[in-house]
Amino acid sequence: MSSRANDENGDEANEPVTLLRTPISLDYDYSAGQSASLFLRAIAEGKLLGQRCPVDGRVYFPSRGACPQHGVTFGDEVVELPDKGTIVTFSIVRVPAESIPLELPYVTVNVLLDGADTILMHVLDAKLEDVHMGMRVQAVWKPKAEWTTSTGNIIYFQPIDEPDADYDSYKEHI
Repeated sequence: MSSRANDENGDEANEPVTLLRTPISLDYDYSAGQSASLFLRAIAEGKLLGQRCPVDGRVYFPSRGACPQHGVTFGDEVVELPDKGTIVTFSIVRVPAESIPLELPYVTVNVLLDGADTILMHVLDAKLEDVHMGMRVQAVWKPKAEWTTSTGNIIYFQPIDEPDADYDSYKEHI
């Protein structure tokens, strides 16, 4: 007995499978931990909190509780950051995503928030031809009544009327 499938005429079907659609969903519980809980509770109040490394003073946003370079916990010192920053790098996206409220194509950006030493990946609402490294941007938030403990409180970033940041201020983040 052959292990190959036969077509309606009894002949072996040798055509390769070219498309298989399989709907997938994954439900899970996330235990945020102490550091992420601090961050998520703050963003529910419209605050962006990072934490400072006690060894070199770098501000990590969002914090993961310990410095990845020095392996030390951050402790209790938090740093409130503004919702303004600089585009370090960007990419043009031409594939739709249900959670992104922007029309295709749109831009994803790595934003270095003022006062932070790590980047935040988000989306930008701007004309593609205007986007560039060093561009100054600011977060656009959902209406306050819709805020939850989620980074989704920030809908996207948008350009602001400030001079571009000097390359030396963000080059180490490229």
